[in-house]
Amino acid sequence: MKRLDDFRLRLGGRELVPIITGGMGVDISTAELALEAARLGGVGHISDAMIPTVSDRRFHTRYVTDKQKKYKYNVANRDKSGIHFDLGHLAEATRMHVGRTMEAKRGGGLIFINTMEKLTMNNPRETLRVRLVGAMDAGIDGITLSAGLHLGSLALVEDHPRFRDVRFGIIVSSLRALLLFLRKSARLDRLPDYIIVEGPLAGGHLGFGPDWAKYDLATITREVIDYLRQEQLDIPVVAAGGIFTGTDATQFLEMGAAAVQVATRFTVTRECGLPEKVQQEYFRANEEDVEVNMVSPTGYPMRMLKSSPAIGAGIRPNCEAYGYLLDGSGHCAYIEAYNRELERQPEGAPISVRDKTCLCTHMRNFDCWTCGHTVYRLKDTSRLLPDGTYQILDAADVFRDYQYSVDHRIAVPPAPVAAPV
Repeated sequence: MKRLDDFRLRLGGRELVPIITGGMGVDISTAELALEAARLGGVGHISDAMIPTVSDRRFHTRYVTDKQKKYKYNVANRDKSGIHFDLGHLAEATRMHVGRTMEAKRGGGLIFINTMEKLTMNNPRETLRVRLVGAMDAGIDGITLSAGLHLGSLALVEDHPRFRDVRFGIIVSSLRALLLFLRKSARLDRLPDYIIVEGPLAGGHLGFGPDWAKYDLATITREVIDYLRQEQLDIPVVAAGGIFTGTDATQFLEMGAAAVQVATRFTVTRECGLPEKVQQEYFRANEEDVEVNMVSPTGYPMRMLKSSPAIGAGIRPNCEAYGYLLDGSGHCAYIEAYNRELERQPEGAPISVRDKTCLCTHMRNFDCWTCGHTVYRLKDTSRLLPDGTYQILDAADVFRDYQYSVDHRIAVPPAPVAAPV
């Protein structure tokens, strides 16, 4: 029986272990997690979601504080169109996060950054360009374009000296979305270096509508692979979403995929950025505790735990500090929902917003517990300790379990050794 390690991902003249860790935003996919994947010969993702916030935490910068002070006068104003990010600060934060990560890289793997088009930041084109250029300047190995069609993204950096050197990939959930991107990128004579096909069981935002359950990853992956073969396009296809065991992964590689992208099992590792109290919520989750809802102001469905504190919260929008989802006119669906509820409630009464959530603040505070569908299986990968908590895992152990396991077996970690009295 074949194992995942019997295959190799060939990318840019390199041979890699065909495991890519997903780019979970707001530093859930930390540099430490990505560096472990690269050290072990695979590909690790970091994310540029809310990167000034991440920089403040990691490097003690003051980007969020400075922005909040600058726009403090606007806190009570419903009009957020005048709030803008300092593009110089945004560039510095990106270069710092990426640069420090690349300096620490060891081993034969690669480091990619996940870049979401839906982070519009009240200036969609320029803020995206700055983030892309900053990552390229700082030496990133690859950029994964996510959360959007990215029809104009490559054109933003076509004059960059590393435009042909950096590996660009696109995340799609349908062949149709891929075709739109390929038509646009062909005009630049720059096809993607890899394609990530993300199915409906993935965590966080989904590239499907409310009928997501009608689709499956295997079917979409086959459609994409068949199309590329028909057109004689040699672009590696990466399957993502709901791949829980090494055997799951191997089945996709036997189908013709070049690699898999996995994230859920890495959320409960020491290297992940989630606080341990949230990791324990993931361990304790059952299948019925997971839902796909429409509370994200991006308009995308999003999978999360039903018990997420972000659901139904009614906090005041804090765009003066954050504002990552403001569109080019300064609008956000949560602001509109909040103001509607504010008008309905008597003065001083608590506000609950059920249909949308302030994603910036809640993701920053780790109160939006996004997860993959298979989160309820995490308890089977760990040990229940005498104190009622589950043992936190090492990323290297999870990586190697994907790499070497067969028959859908999962290697549970050895029991922790008690400290000497």
